[in-house]
Amino acid sequence: MTSSSASGELAGDGAELILSLPEDVLALISAHLRPRDLLALSAASRSLRHAVSTADKAWLAQCRRLLPTASHLLAWRAALGDSSLAVCRFLHSAAPLLGLWAHQNPELGNLVVALPGFLSLVAVRSIPQELSPRLLWAPVFELLADHRGHPAFLFLHGAAHDSLFPGLLASLHPHANTLFLEAHTCLLPPASHFSRLAFADRRRLLNALVAACRVTLPPEIATAPLFARSDDDLPLLAARREAMLRLHCDAGGGMVRRTEIETLLIGARKTAALPSDTAGDKMRLRRSFSAVAGYVRNSLRQMVTRSASANSRAEYAHPKHLPLDEFLRAGESVGLSIRGARMRLSIYRNWPSMHDNRFVLYKLTTQAPMSGREYAGLWGGTFGWPPGRPKDEGKPGKALFFLLLSYEEDSEGKLQLIATKVLEGTHYVVHPNGSSMFIVRVGEPSTETFPWQTDEESRAVEIKRSFAGEGIATGYGFRYPGAKPGSLFVLQDGRLAFVWRENKAVLTLQRLDLEDMIRRGERVPALPPIPNFAYLTKSYSNVFAVAPGSMSFPASPRKLKCQNSSKELQPQIQPPDDNIDQVLKWHEFKDTFMSNCKILEAYRYS
Repeated sequence: MTSSSASGELAGDGAELILSLPEDVLALISAHLRPRDLLALSAASRSLRHAVSTADKAWLAQCRRLLPTASHLLAWRAALGDSSLAVCRFLHSAAPLLGLWAHQNPELGNLVVALPGFLSLVAVRSIPQELSPRLLWAPVFELLADHRGHPAFLFLHGAAHDSLFPGLLASLHPHANTLFLEAHTCLLPPASHFSRLAFADRRRLLNALVAACRVTLPPEIATAPLFARSDDDLPLLAARREAMLRLHCDAGGGMVRRTEIETLLIGARKTAALPSDTAGDKMRLRRSFSAVAGYVRNSLRQMVTRSASANSRAEYAHPKHLPLDEFLRAGESVGLSIRGARMRLSIYRNWPSMHDNRFVLYKLTTQAPMSGREYAGLWGGTFGWPPGRPKDEGKPGKALFFLLLSYEEDSEGKLQLIATKVLEGTHYVVHPNGSSMFIVRVGEPSTETFPWQTDEESRAVEIKRSFAGEGIATGYGFRYPGAKPGSLFVLQDGRLAFVWRENKAVLTLQRLDLEDMIRRGERVPALPPIPNFAYLTKSYSNVFAVAPGSMSFPASPRKLKCQNSSKELQPQIQPPDDNIDQVLKWHEFKDTFMSNCKILEAYRYS
């Protein structure tokens, strides 16, 4: 017998041994494997491939690891033709999108969490707010599975409650840390040319696409939940998914004819060119002049610095940005898409450096608690002692802060615990998005004592551990805060309290289950779909709480102080009533004015 025939016989014996196992035994074995291990086994031979692909119990065991709720898993299987393999394929493929995503603007916080829906992935935004019994959230996008379990069908949320904007998932890296909103033609992938467009062209094209591809949910489906809050929601969610798949198919996947897009772009250009004498149009005209001046200045700089070499002439012949007309000519239709990519990001204290001219969300790294690093994860709380409670109706609400706690080693190799602000519920921002609210040295116990003896229930406060560190303080301008000494105390009930030594200010935190809070929370209207995905305008106020029908906040003391100090310069301005575009423009004007007020105050007291 030759060596090749001997190896073939052994391989055959191994395959026959696996094939002879009962399906229940194979399911028990597969529960200790990963999906990639089962796929590698199925690639060994045709007989194993057929056996593994038809072993429904083996894939059901994999699904239980990724989606532990049994009732939800059975409903998902029924919606995909009782195929556990298709359910496992979706859970494994969509896993890179789960978790926390963020953007730098607005500075109060732009925190998006992606969680499982019904054979879908639902991304919702946590709205900056005061402490209340129910967390406010607004939908951002949904990603639905096709009949084989691939996450393929995209729906952007925005504007009206029943409005959806279909698209596609272009690609998804297994370790994606950025999520781009882009446009693609029927012939070119999104990443090939869309990123080469100028920012103004990208924004115009996306706005034209959402204006052309909008679909409307039926009234009985529009009020359905986006994810299951109980088992009673599962039949309604299944009907909602079927209706959304039909809408996606009827809309052609959100693809819009090139001629229609070009007509919308020409119409938008003509509308922008119409003369008007309103104050808002004058402000936009001044900004246009500033943009033209910047363009001329940059052009002159390029003319001065351009070399006469052949390489420079070739570079001049191929401009930096791709013309929008050339992008549109690449296909007969255009559509929306999202793309999950892995990029090299500059990260400082667990906060990535973010672009302000790309429609992209950035994934936040959430460390898992472990021995020696017990306090890693997402925490939330308020300033003041005793800590705020959601049911204190008679007291003014306290601003709710979300902090992402993570561990890092300093330059000397010593372990530090860093609390990064990801959401701030004040009326007007106090600390920049991504600020380190406090940093404590894990190996250095604090010598300070906790200033209070009892908690909100009049119980004695017991301190389990304490750490020395520094907390955020007023520094060199808004963007560069300073730090002052303080201590982090671990209370007997698991809460954390950071106390600034000088003024005894205290920030009390408790660990959050954000997914559960959102499921029990309250949905509020969303912004228009493009700024709802990534709000790129620099803002210092809560732009997500001004949509029609949403909650309205009173003016903050800090804002009133700035207004009173500059009465001679500030007109009596009021936000528009219900037009969302005017509301966003009003907030942009207000934030610009408030920034100027801060500059004037700095000059007045300097």
